[in-house]
Amino acid sequence: MTWLKYLVLPPVINVLLGVLGLLFWRRLPWLGAFMLLLGVGGLLWLATPTASHWLRAGLEPYPPVTQDELASTQAILVLGGGRDYQSPEFGWGDTPNNATWRRLAYAAHLHRLSGLPLMVSGGRMHGEKRAEATLMKLALRDSFGLEPTWVESQSRNTAENARFSAAMLQQAGIHRVALVSQAWHLPRAVREFEAAGISVLPAPTDFASPPPDSLWAWLPRAYHLRQSSQALHEWLGRGVLEIREWLNNDVAALRDKSVSFWTSTLSDAL
Repeated sequence: MTWLKYLVLPPVINVLLGVLGLLFWRRLPWLGAFMLLLGVGGLLWLATPTASHWLRAGLEPYPPVTQDELASTQAILVLGGGRDYQSPEFGWGDTPNNATWRRLAYAAHLHRLSGLPLMVSGGRMHGEKRAEATLMKLALRDSFGLEPTWVESQSRNTAENARFSAAMLQQAGIHRVALVSQAWHLPRAVREFEAAGISVLPAPTDFASPPPDSLWAWLPRAYHLRQSSQALHEWLGRGVLEIREWLNNDVAALRDKSVSFWTSTLSDAL
Protein backbone atom coordinates (compact mmCIF):
# COMPACT_ATOMS: atom_id res chain seq x y z
CA MET A 1 0.00 0.00 0.00
CA THR A 2 3.02 2.31 0.08
CA TRP A 3 2.42 3.29 -3.55
CA LEU A 4 -1.08 4.51 -2.68
CA LYS A 5 0.13 7.44 -0.60
CA TYR A 6 2.13 8.77 -3.53
CA LEU A 7 -1.03 8.90 -5.63
CA VAL A 8 -2.66 11.34 -3.19
CA LEU A 9 0.42 13.53 -2.66
CA PRO A 10 1.98 16.14 -4.96
CA PRO A 11 3.14 16.19 -7.65
CA VAL A 12 1.36 12.99 -8.78
CA ILE A 13 -2.09 14.09 -7.58
CA ASN A 14 -1.66 17.42 -9.37
CA VAL A 15 -0.74 15.72 -12.64
CA LEU A 16 -3.71 13.37 -12.32
CA LEU A 17 -6.05 16.31 -11.71
CA GLY A 18 -4.62 18.11 -14.74
CA VAL A 19 -5.06 15.07 -17.00
CA LEU A 20 -8.63 14.51 -15.77
CA GLY A 21 -9.34 18.20 -16.31
CA LEU A 22 -8.28 17.91 -19.95
CA LEU A 23 -10.37 14.77 -20.41
CA PHE A 24 -13.50 16.45 -18.98
CA TRP A 25 -12.90 19.73 -20.82
CA ARG A 26 -15.16 18.97 -23.85
CA ARG A 27 -18.12 17.34 -22.12
CA LEU A 28 -18.10 19.21 -18.79
CA PRO A 29 -16.01 22.34 -19.34
CA TRP A 30 -16.74 23.79 -15.91
CA LEU A 31 -15.57 20.59 -14.17
CA GLY A 32 -12.57 20.24 -16.48
CA ALA A 33 -11.53 23.85 -15.86
CA PHE A 34 -11.91 23.43 -12.11
CA MET A 35 -9.81 20.25 -12.01
CA LEU A 36 -7.16 21.77 -14.26
CA LEU A 37 -6.98 24.89 -12.11
CA LEU A 38 -6.85 22.81 -8.94
CA GLY A 39 -4.07 20.61 -10.29
CA VAL A 40 -1.82 23.23 -11.90
CA GLY A 41 -2.68 26.10 -9.53
CA GLY A 42 -2.29 23.86 -6.50
CA LEU A 43 1.11 22.70 -7.71
CA LEU A 44 2.32 26.27 -8.16
CA TRP A 45 0.96 27.34 -4.77
CA LEU A 46 2.58 24.41 -2.97
CA ALA A 47 5.92 25.39 -4.53
CA THR A 48 5.91 28.84 -2.88
CA PRO A 49 7.86 29.63 0.33
CA THR A 50 4.61 30.88 1.88
CA ALA A 51 2.76 27.60 1.36
CA SER A 52 5.62 25.35 2.46
CA HIS A 53 6.16 27.39 5.65
CA TRP A 54 2.44 27.43 6.45
CA LEU A 55 2.14 23.66 6.03
CA ARG A 56 5.27 22.88 8.08
CA ALA A 57 4.79 25.41 10.87
CA GLY A 58 1.56 23.76 11.93
CA LEU A 59 3.50 20.53 12.51
CA GLU A 60 6.13 22.02 14.86
CA PRO A 61 4.77 22.47 18.42
CA TYR A 62 7.94 21.58 20.33
CA PRO A 63 10.65 24.12 21.22
CA PRO A 64 14.39 23.28 21.22
CA VAL A 65 15.51 21.28 24.26
CA THR A 66 17.60 22.75 27.06
CA GLN A 67 20.54 21.23 28.88
CA ASP A 68 18.48 21.03 32.08
CA GLU A 69 15.77 19.06 30.27
CA LEU A 70 18.36 16.59 28.96
CA ALA A 71 19.23 15.72 32.56
CA SER A 72 15.81 14.04 32.88
CA THR A 73 16.58 11.52 30.12
CA GLN A 74 18.71 8.37 29.95
CA ALA A 75 19.69 8.29 26.26
CA ILE A 76 19.53 10.14 22.94
CA LEU A 77 17.67 8.31 20.16
CA VAL A 78 18.09 9.39 16.53
CA LEU A 79 15.50 8.32 13.96
CA GLY A 80 16.60 7.59 10.40
CA GLY A 81 15.21 9.98 7.80
CA GLY A 82 16.22 8.28 4.55
CA ARG A 83 19.28 7.54 2.46
CA ASP A 84 21.08 8.63 -0.70
CA TYR A 85 22.01 5.72 -2.96
CA GLN A 86 25.55 5.16 -4.23
CA SER A 87 27.06 8.37 -2.84
CA PRO A 88 30.76 8.26 -3.75
CA GLU A 89 32.28 10.87 -1.45
CA PHE A 90 32.44 8.83 1.77
CA GLY A 91 33.30 5.44 0.29
CA TRP A 92 30.43 3.62 2.02
CA GLY A 93 28.15 3.17 -0.99
CA ASP A 94 24.82 4.49 0.32
CA THR A 95 24.91 7.37 2.82
CA PRO A 96 22.36 9.06 5.09
CA ASN A 97 20.39 11.71 3.25
CA ASN A 98 20.44 15.40 4.21
CA ALA A 99 17.55 15.08 6.66
CA THR A 100 19.33 12.27 8.51
CA TRP A 101 22.64 14.18 8.56
CA ARG A 102 20.82 17.07 10.24
CA ARG A 103 19.47 14.73 12.90
CA LEU A 104 22.87 13.16 13.48
CA ALA A 105 24.60 16.54 13.80
CA TYR A 106 22.05 17.67 16.37
CA ALA A 107 22.31 14.38 18.28
CA ALA A 108 26.10 14.79 18.40
CA HIS A 109 25.61 18.30 19.78
CA LEU A 110 23.22 17.03 22.47
CA HIS A 111 25.59 14.20 23.34
CA ARG A 112 28.42 16.66 23.94
CA LEU A 113 26.14 18.75 26.15
CA SER A 114 24.94 15.80 28.21
CA GLY A 115 27.26 12.80 27.81
CA LEU A 116 24.19 10.62 27.24
CA PRO A 117 24.57 7.38 25.23
CA LEU A 118 23.32 7.35 21.64
CA MET A 119 20.94 5.05 19.79
CA VAL A 120 20.24 5.02 16.04
CA SER A 121 17.14 3.48 14.48
CA GLY A 122 16.38 2.61 10.85
CA GLY A 123 16.23 -0.50 8.67
CA ARG A 124 15.90 -1.39 4.98
CA MET A 125 12.99 -0.24 2.84
CA HIS A 126 13.88 -2.09 -0.37
CA GLY A 127 16.27 -4.85 0.65
CA GLU A 128 19.37 -2.64 0.59
CA LYS A 129 22.73 -4.13 1.52
CA ARG A 130 23.10 -2.02 4.65
CA ALA A 131 20.42 -0.90 7.09
CA GLU A 132 19.94 2.82 7.52
CA ALA A 133 21.02 2.56 11.15
CA THR A 134 24.34 1.05 10.00
CA LEU A 135 24.92 4.07 7.74
CA MET A 136 24.08 6.35 10.66
CA LYS A 137 26.55 4.50 12.85
CA LEU A 138 29.28 4.99 10.22
CA ALA A 139 28.43 8.69 9.95
CA LEU A 140 28.61 9.20 13.70
CA ARG A 141 31.91 7.36 13.91
CA ASP A 142 33.72 8.82 10.90
CA SER A 143 32.33 12.36 10.92
CA PHE A 144 31.67 13.06 14.61
CA GLY A 145 34.00 10.64 16.40
CA LEU A 146 31.10 9.03 18.27
CA GLU A 147 29.93 5.44 18.64
CA PRO A 148 26.25 4.64 19.26
CA THR A 149 25.51 2.28 22.13
CA TRP A 150 22.48 0.73 20.44
CA VAL A 151 21.77 0.11 16.74
CA GLU A 152 18.20 -0.82 15.79
CA SER A 153 18.28 -1.99 12.16
CA GLN A 154 14.94 -3.73 11.50
CA SER A 155 12.40 -0.89 11.34
CA ARG A 156 10.86 0.37 8.09
CA ASN A 157 8.69 3.22 9.40
CA THR A 158 8.09 5.38 12.46
CA ALA A 159 5.78 2.87 14.16
CA GLU A 160 8.41 0.14 13.82
CA ASN A 161 11.14 2.56 14.95
CA ALA A 162 9.19 2.91 18.16
CA ARG A 163 8.29 -0.74 18.65
CA PHE A 164 11.72 -2.24 17.96
CA SER A 165 13.67 0.51 19.74
CA ALA A 166 11.44 0.27 22.80
CA ALA A 167 12.15 -3.46 23.11
CA MET A 168 15.92 -2.87 23.04
CA LEU A 169 15.82 0.11 25.40
CA GLN A 170 13.56 -1.52 27.97
CA GLN A 171 15.82 -4.55 28.03
CA ALA A 172 18.70 -2.16 28.86
CA GLY A 173 16.67 -0.45 31.61
CA ILE A 174 16.12 2.74 29.57
CA HIS A 175 12.65 4.25 29.94
CA ARG A 176 13.06 7.92 28.93
CA VAL A 177 14.90 9.27 25.88
CA ALA A 178 15.56 12.50 24.04
CA LEU A 179 14.06 11.76 20.63
CA VAL A 180 15.80 13.52 17.72
CA SER A 181 14.05 14.16 14.43
CA GLN A 182 12.84 17.00 12.23
CA ALA A 183 10.53 19.38 14.09
CA TRP A 184 7.64 18.55 11.73
CA HIS A 185 8.03 14.79 12.26
CA LEU A 186 8.29 14.67 16.04
CA PRO A 187 4.61 14.96 17.11
CA ARG A 188 3.72 11.69 15.35
CA ALA A 189 6.98 10.03 16.43
CA VAL A 190 6.41 11.00 20.08
CA ARG A 191 2.97 9.41 20.03
CA GLU A 192 4.33 6.19 18.55
CA PHE A 193 7.10 5.93 21.15
CA GLU A 194 4.84 6.70 24.08
CA ALA A 195 2.38 4.08 22.80
CA ALA A 196 5.32 1.63 22.81
CA GLY A 197 6.03 2.42 26.48
CA ILE A 198 8.93 4.87 26.19
CA SER A 199 8.77 8.31 27.82
CA VAL A 200 9.99 10.99 25.40
CA LEU A 201 11.64 14.39 25.56
CA PRO A 202 11.12 15.80 22.02
CA ALA A 203 14.42 17.11 20.59
CA PRO A 204 13.46 18.86 17.34
CA THR A 205 15.80 20.14 14.65
CA ASP A 206 15.45 21.65 11.16
CA PHE A 207 12.62 24.09 11.90
CA ALA A 208 10.68 25.68 9.02
CA SER A 209 12.23 28.95 7.84
CA PRO A 210 9.78 31.91 7.56
CA PRO A 211 9.19 33.20 4.03
CA PRO A 212 10.84 36.49 3.01
CA ASP A 213 8.91 39.75 3.43
CA SER A 214 8.64 40.43 -0.28
CA LEU A 215 7.22 39.05 -3.50
CA TRP A 216 9.87 36.31 -3.29
CA ALA A 217 7.57 34.66 -0.77
CA TRP A 218 5.23 33.82 -3.68
CA LEU A 219 7.80 32.70 -6.24
CA PRO A 220 7.37 28.94 -6.92
CA ARG A 221 10.51 26.82 -6.55
CA ALA A 222 11.12 23.08 -6.66
CA TYR A 223 12.76 23.17 -3.21
CA HIS A 224 9.59 24.49 -1.58
CA LEU A 225 7.43 22.00 -3.46
CA ARG A 226 9.47 19.25 -1.87
CA GLN A 227 9.04 20.84 1.57
CA SER A 228 5.28 21.11 1.04
CA SER A 229 5.06 17.50 -0.15
CA GLN A 230 6.95 16.38 2.93
CA ALA A 231 4.58 18.32 5.17
CA LEU A 232 1.51 16.89 3.45
CA HIS A 233 2.99 13.41 3.84
CA GLU A 234 3.26 14.07 7.58
CA TRP A 235 -0.28 15.45 7.81
CA LEU A 236 -1.44 12.30 6.02
CA GLY A 237 0.51 10.15 8.48
CA ARG A 238 -1.12 11.96 11.39
CA GLY A 239 -4.55 11.39 9.89
CA VAL A 240 -3.88 7.67 9.52
CA LEU A 241 -2.66 7.55 13.13
CA GLU A 242 -5.82 9.31 14.35
CA ILE A 243 -8.02 6.86 12.44
CA ARG A 244 -6.03 3.90 13.76
CA GLU A 245 -6.35 5.09 17.35
CA TRP A 246 -10.04 5.82 16.89
CA LEU A 247 -10.66 2.34 15.50
CA ASN A 248 -8.65 0.71 18.30
CA ASN A 249 -10.60 2.64 20.92
CA ASP A 250 -13.89 1.86 19.18
CA VAL A 251 -13.10 -1.86 18.99
CA ALA A 252 -11.99 -1.85 22.65
CA ALA A 253 -15.21 -0.11 23.72
CA LEU A 254 -17.31 -2.56 21.70
CA ARG A 255 -15.42 -5.49 23.23
CA ASP A 256 -15.94 -4.13 26.76
CA LYS A 257 -19.65 -3.65 26.11
CA SER A 258 -19.93 -7.19 24.76
CA VAL A 259 -18.09 -8.66 27.75
CA SER A 260 -20.26 -6.62 30.13
CA PHE A 261 -23.43 -7.76 28.36
CA TRP A 262 -22.58 -11.45 28.40
CA THR A 263 -21.30 -11.30 31.99
CA SER A 264 -24.54 -9.67 33.08
CA THR A 265 -26.60 -12.16 31.07
CA LEU A 266 -24.79 -15.15 32.52
CA SER A 267 -25.04 -13.73 36.04
CA ASP A 268 -28.80 -13.29 35.63
CA ALA A 269 -29.09 -16.80 34.21
CA LEU A 270 -27.19 -18.31 37.12
